[in-house]
Amino acid sequence: MESLSFLFVPLSLLATAVMAASAAIQAHRVHMDLFGATVLAIATSMGGGTLRDLFLGLTPVFWITDTRYLAVAVPVALISFGLATRMSSGNGRRLKVLMQLDAIGLALFTLTGVQVALDAGISPILAIVIGCVTGTAGGMIRDLLCNMTPSLLKEDLYATLSLVGGAVYLALLTYLGETLAAGLGFATILLARLLVLRIKPPRDSL
Repeated sequence: MESLSFLFVPLSLLATAVMAASAAIQAHRVHMDLFGATVLAIATSMGGGTLRDLFLGLTPVFWITDTRYLAVAVPVALISFGLATRMSSGNGRRLKVLMQLDAIGLALFTLTGVQVALDAGISPILAIVIGCVTGTAGGMIRDLLCNMTPSLLKEDLYATLSLVGGAVYLALLTYLGETLAAGLGFATILLARLLVLRIKPPRDSL
């Protein structure tokens, strides 16, 4: 059976891609140019992991020692920005796609953050917190740079779902193994986040 440790790099690269895409779409919504979208995508997709590594004393941070993350973030940002230009504004389509990508990134980065913290010898409770920081910081950086209120500060359970998903992963880890526990933790965050967005959809005027 594959372990989360074995899948860590693919999951992290996937999380990097979806968060870079969400940032590029947001950049187009707030009328940034292609360069600004690329910078925003890098800051968004690397932000959570950078804070995680700094908190854990893991330096140089991950994207400096492994250039695959930049190699994924930049082209994804360029492609996503181009696709965003083809989406009509004002109908909520771009925002819906953005929020769905953000939900996937939140789930993936939360789980990889918990795993990195555990590998660093951090206690389970603090590992959940580190997972939450990893999962939420990128989206917060994206929204702040776009002069928007971060989802983290709104009443939509953003950070709460990250904490719950990290806790589910840790609670099931001993009994089910890394891969299945991670799958259930991922599903918990993603499905709950999508449900919140369905119940209380964000408004789109851009």
